[in-house]
Amino acid sequence: MPSVINNMKNIGLITDEGADLTPEIIEKYQITMVPLKVIWPSEIENLPGPTIFHKMVEADKKGFKIFCQTSQPSPKDFLDIFKKELERCEKIICITITSKLSGTYNSAIQAKNFLNPGDQKRVFVVDSLNASCGMGLLVLRTIDLIGTGRRIEEIVKDLEGFRSKIQLRAIIEDPKWLEHSGRISKTIANWIRGMAKLGVRPLIGIKEGVVKAVGIKTGVKDASEALFQELVAKTKKTRLQPTHRPPAEGGPLEGKKIRVAIIHCLNQKGAQKLKEMIEKRLPDTEIAFVNSIDRVIGSIVGPGVVGLAWYEI
Repeated sequence: MPSVINNMKNIGLITDEGADLTPEIIEKYQITMVPLKVIWPSEIENLPGPTIFHKMVEADKKGFKIFCQTSQPSPKDFLDIFKKELERCEKIICITITSKLSGTYNSAIQAKNFLNPGDQKRVFVVDSLNASCGMGLLVLRTIDLIGTGRRIEEIVKDLEGFRSKIQLRAIIEDPKWLEHSGRISKTIANWIRGMAKLGVRPLIGIKEGVVKAVGIKTGVKDASEALFQELVAKTKKTRLQPTHRPPAEGGPLEGKKIRVAIIHCLNQKGAQKLKEMIEKRLPDTEIAFVNSIDRVIGSIVGPGVVGLAWYEI
């Protein structure tokens, strides 16, 4: 690990709050975070609650039809950070939330173009084509690659090829927040509501940078169990060798290692249950982090959501 820290003195790492990384990871690897912006009407800001998500719940109880406005960081936000980091590091990798959902990537590119030609060659901006814990896993992949001592051009090329291998799944409690933000259509929102009434758990994911309905789970007790079953099913081919027999019911599923990250929005119980299921039944799985979702993405998906992202190591 010391080699990672030493190498990161030469290659600085910048990302935005959409990565949902824990404070411990951010501090340990000296990651510079670019704030995302969310503006709430005063009617919600003045409601009781320790976080904006608690205020959203209160607003919903009162029947308020008020939603937030989100905006990407400005080019100046990135430019100021780029200039500061270039004083500390030889080169910079900046990883942003998917450009299909936010203009953050474009702001970073514009900021890079404002630098002098020499400094432009020292800054590398990567579109994660992901969000939340999926984006967070790409940042952790970057840290691993920096630790190998590879050239920055090789690292960026690896990331651009690897990002499609990161899978993200989430189950939302109510699609109204996503629908209002324009991230999903009214048709998809109504489909989610209809499935829920039938006891079916629709899965939301990100494909090629866009939020989409990616499947359903039936016969499950709750979101945590549905997400665990999805993880087991989607990683089975590489996690289990062909010569292995199916494990006994309830026994551990052994095989290739998987790296997982878990997020939630006011659903710590669901996130903890999912974590414990993975630890018990998938012993070769590394849980990179469990964290509350950031305020911008959380304001879009709404309270109650639980999700996970993974990739095969």
